[in-house]
Amino acid sequence: MTDRPLKIMYLNPVGTSGYDHVFADMARQHKLPQTEVHIASLPPSTGGFTHIEFRSYEAIVTRGIVRAARAAAKEGFDAFAIGCFYDTALHDAREVSGDMVVTAPCVASCEIAASLSNRFGVIVGRRKWVHQMHSTVREHGHEHRLSGFYHVELGVDDFQKDHAETERRLIAAGRKAVEEEFAEALILGCTLEVGFYRDVEKALGVPVIDPSIAALKRAEYAAVLKHDCGWKPSRRWSSEAPPEEEIARFGGFDDGEIFGNRIVVPAEPLQPARKAA
Repeated sequence: MTDRPLKIMYLNPVGTSGYDHVFADMARQHKLPQTEVHIASLPPSTGGFTHIEFRSYEAIVTRGIVRAARAAAKEGFDAFAIGCFYDTALHDAREVSGDMVVTAPCVASCEIAASLSNRFGVIVGRRKWVHQMHSTVREHGHEHRLSGFYHVELGVDDFQKDHAETERRLIAAGRKAVEEEFAEALILGCTLEVGFYRDVEKALGVPVIDPSIAALKRAEYAAVLKHDCGWKPSRRWSSEAPPEEEIARFGGFDDGEIFGNRIVVPAEPLQPARKAA
């Protein structure tokens, strides 16, 4: 490891800061001591979205995510996590991230679930989401491991309103996945299902992946590998970045307000190395 903190940005890709503290609490509980995490959201000028359940909402915030990824790379972040299970703008953000690694909840959760089981199910909020999320799981190469999607008919803004009811619905959907369709692990398919995985896991007896934690820890792992092994994003062929000359000439990437709210979860002070006796 290096003698400086790992720097991770977790972007809540909406134009309001209402849930930033939820993700900051998650980061405090789960990051490594030597990691500094910035929880950021987009500026209100992006649009006052509290969620991006609809493709049209995603289309509007995509520009903000790309700009945020580019800005974070310029600030020297090691890795960047996009906080939506649609993995919104993942490939777009990677294209402009320089040496910074970019990940997102769906790809991170699938990688972790695949390392813990042969077959997993995804518990989502609304039936509306399933088509797009299924396509994302397929693109990431995990469709053959998928037992199915199980919707609980809660929107993004509903998960944190009544925790007891949310937990009841998650457990009921998870039980169907495990007992009827033989899922060996579960993924919670929305970042605002944060905080429920332990109780669902205890009730059902299988690994339950919280996608917010998964995205944070995959970003952190990428930062460790970058420092320890020198592994950075490729810039050949399909991973080629746009020319800086064109970015400057076209405009729109770096001007104006890029971030709205930001919460910094600091790294713990580094302890001096102990000398051998």
